[in-house]
Amino acid sequence: MKNINKLFALLAVVAMTFSCVEDDDFAVPETSQAVIDAPAGTIDLQAVVNQYRTNSTPITFGENAGFIEGYVISSDEGGNFFKELIIQNKAENPTAGVNIKVDVTPLFTRFEFGRKVYVKLDGLTFGEANGVYALGFGEDFNRIQESRLDEYILRDEETVTIVPIEVNVSDISQSQENQWVRVVDVQFPNTELGKTFASEQGDTFDGDRLLQSCADFFAAPIVYQTSTFADYRALRLPGGSGSVTAIVSRDFRDDFFVLNSNSPEDINFDPNTRCDFNVVQCGLANGPGPITLLDENFNNGINNQPTEPAGWTNYIEAGSIRWTTYFNSDRNSPGTRANNFNSGDASSIAWLITPQIDFDAQDGEVLNFFTSNSFADQSSMEVLFSNDWDGTPAGVETATWSAVADATIVSNSENFRNFVSSGNVSLDCVDGIGAIAFRYQGSEADGGGSSGGANGTYELDDVKITSN
Repeated sequence: MKNINKLFALLAVVAMTFSCVEDDDFAVPETSQAVIDAPAGTIDLQAVVNQYRTNSTPITFGENAGFIEGYVISSDEGGNFFKELIIQNKAENPTAGVNIKVDVTPLFTRFEFGRKVYVKLDGLTFGEANGVYALGFGEDFNRIQESRLDEYILRDEETVTIVPIEVNVSDISQSQENQWVRVVDVQFPNTELGKTFASEQGDTFDGDRLLQSCADFFAAPIVYQTSTFADYRALRLPGGSGSVTAIVSRDFRDDFFVLNSNSPEDINFDPNTRCDFNVVQCGLANGPGPITLLDENFNNGINNQPTEPAGWTNYIEAGSIRWTTYFNSDRNSPGTRANNFNSGDASSIAWLITPQIDFDAQDGEVLNFFTSNSFADQSSMEVLFSNDWDGTPAGVETATWSAVADATIVSNSENFRNFVSSGNVSLDCVDGIGAIAFRYQGSEADGGGSSGGANGTYELDDVKITSN
């Protein structure tokens, strides 16, 4: 009987304990430890970065190598980070950051945003993984085991406010990698609105969404990247415009810059405000008209030579590349493409402009074309309209160009074999003598440029303008 009474008492205690738990939220555990003094031999992360840059080879630390200190800027609470802890060397105005590979999840319950930590270097290797600085075991950056976590990452009691570096899209460079930034004056372009963060067809590992500068319509966009394992992957991208706080990183193949946020709350948009760009937005038509005003399939071009159909303008604004004719084996016909891979251009801007058309001479004009890409990376293509261009190469940059907002342009996630239709884009609301331009922008800058790795390819075919 005494044993039975003890059993009932134990069950009562257990029941009382669980009745106090109202939800499954995790809190950072309270600790009674004092603020840790910097361990002996603590060095600034920037010094390690400098050593790596000097030798350009991974550094494997021996015994008694010391510690680096930093502040946590990543959080795996929302599922956008997995078994990695990103720290930067200062809470404000940092100069370096590193991605620490850790075989532990979750991490946010112990190493929350802003937590000061010390990382033991003994036996770890410092180098680059997927284009950003990383720490792990061996040149493959194997993860720190859970059983050794307390040995390698010391958790200080201090938690601080992280002050983001304020940047424009065009400012983002290698100098901010693995650091917390606030990208100001941005929005998701019209072509991205309605999409989820990372639940669209083709989002295999990550959802790559373009983020557009409001300061300069022609500035190359940056990729906002969300893991397909993130808790919020099925949420819709927000409309409006504003700022985004995130960690600057590189895509898996180290081809272009990406922004990784900890949660959707890192997007601070005014839903009622959109960037005021010059746009042409007549809507979509039911189909092409019966009268053909322009029909160009580029079949008469010479392979690997500049694309120059009669009346068209092939203009270089910056760099050395032009739109060039090529033979597409999948379509078994020529097309035209812009590609600055191996060009060496810090900036490439190439225009291909249709002959001028009198849009007052008829009504019901409809534009159609097809686009594809071969790893567009961070390069971009816009479709533009002008009715004040004088028709000369010299007048291209002084004319007023408006974005044809309803035209669909191939997304970076599309399979490279696929050509995507623009849709039946109405031009019925434009007037005067005007032309359509296809403007490519990219960069061969090696990581340190404002558009590092924007060296992809856009392909164009079957451009038609019809009317009623």
